[in-house]
Amino acid sequence: MVRRSTLFALLLVAGLLLAAGARGMTAKTYQVTGPVLEVSNDMIAVQKGKDRWEIARDPSSKVPANLKVGDKVTIEYRMTATSVEVKPAAASKKKK
Repeated sequence: MVRRSTLFALLLVAGLLLAAGARGMTAKTYQVTGPVLEVSNDMIAVQKGKDRWEIARDPSSKVPANLKVGDKVTIEYRMTATSVEVKPAAASKKKK
């Protein structure tokens, strides 16, 4: 009986540690602020200084229904990889 309660306690602690670690693994959040240049179902374009920033959006993005061109907004976003390509290592040069 003592073994079962000890095993249960260890499993509970391991589960809590895994949950805490998984929460810390989310990507860093960034912000961009500026006037809206364009709005579509999958993108919002914002003027940041002299640059045009296009931020992708999906159905889970929280966007006000009344968002329109010209509104000043702050967009929170995360950088997410869409593909990764491994390059071969550069050949090392031999010394004479």
